[in-house]
Amino acid sequence: MPTVIAENDTSQWEDQTGAVYHFPKRYLRWLGEGTEVIYYKGRITDKSFAAVRLSPRPHYFGKARIGKVYADSKSDKGDLYALIENFTPFEGAVPSKIGGAYLETIPASRVKNYWRDGVRPISQADFDAILNHAMLPDEGHSAVSDIEGDPFIFESANEGSKSSYFGTRYERRKDLRMKAIAIHGLDCKGCGFDFEQAYGEHAKGFIHVHHVVPISEFGGEKAVNPETDLVTLCANCHAVVHRKRDMTLSMAELKGMVRGRWVFSY
Repeated sequence: MPTVIAENDTSQWEDQTGAVYHFPKRYLRWLGEGTEVIYYKGRITDKSFAAVRLSPRPHYFGKARIGKVYADSKSDKGDLYALIENFTPFEGAVPSKIGGAYLETIPASRVKNYWRDGVRPISQADFDAILNHAMLPDEGHSAVSDIEGDPFIFESANEGSKSSYFGTRYERRKDLRMKAIAIHGLDCKGCGFDFEQAYGEHAKGFIHVHHVVPISEFGGEKAVNPETDLVTLCANCHAVVHRKRDMTLSMAELKGMVRGRWVFSY
């Protein structure tokens, strides 16, 4: 059954739209892997967010699919989070009400409290009606972009398409970086370093995300699994892993160095 997922302008969770979505355990039955979802925002309450919204009024602003769901290890309430796949933003806001009628069918027993739910299962007819009012980007639309100031930081589920940029540059998507951080955390998996613990609030959320197999070795586009193909590393460990252009260290080799011994097999 398709589902509407609400995204608040402010939240206890630092989710990135189209990458990761946290939710209370009571919503798990509506957010199984493969569920088609539509993103929704309620009425604006803080005008400082106006510039990053499609509308100050309640509206739908994108579609996606639920990927793998994980338990949130930081929660003592059983909260979970889902990886978001195939996020497609709408070109314009789709109002929650058109011609005086809501696009979601509200049960008679839920008229007074329907909109308080952050996750709402809807019928296929309602799902189709919302999409019929949506303007979707052209098929050639690209979500690829660079992250400023860090040549190692990982930004695309298929990666490795080449483009001309002072030589060969391998394109990357930001959403997998956020997925990798949600799964692996913000501590370095080589040495255990945590930027926030060392530098405080200024460094909160900072970490490098490393490809276990270098992008340059993909030989074309490759589906990337953030759980098995990516890992979080501090700047020092990431630099050491890539120090020699013709030899990218494995995680076992890196950890062996950190422990003060070599584990090369040759």
